Amino acid sequence: MSDEDLKQIENVLMDVELKTSGELRLCLKKKRGYLETGLTPRELAVNEFYKLGMNETADRTGILFFILFDEHKFEIVADKGINKKIPEKEWQDLSDEIAKNFSENKYKEGIIYMINSVGDVLIKEFPVKEGDVNELSDDILIS
Repeated sequence: MSDEDLKQIENVLMDVELKTSGELRLCLKKKRGYLETGLTPRELAVNEFYKLGMNETADRTGILFFILFDEHKFEIVADKGINKKIPEKEWQDLSDEIAKNFSENKYKEGIIYMINSVGDVLIKEFPVKEGDVNELSDDILIS
């Protein structure tokens, strides 16, 4: 993805976060490290979730979008507050659509779809509260 693609994704992410008390992060990982070879993509994503302190938001509303490019894998890790409101079927439908975009090499489109789709639910279920602060950085993590 180009710098322009990343900037567009970051803008979508920031726009969604202005409308919800949920906290979204995006981690783009080119390939796993040597010490990560025995871990599943899910384990990598969960480790990143905790490393970033996403489990420490006030209402447990952190969501990490984790993409492992060289393996064409992605994971969505959501904290307890989110999982109480979003049924498993909705996560599966979202994952299916993202996988379709990625299989067509439409990474930017898939990521934006993912952010906007989760954002729609967050805006409805976790609207911005008075005095809401952005608890986590909006930077896209690239490694």
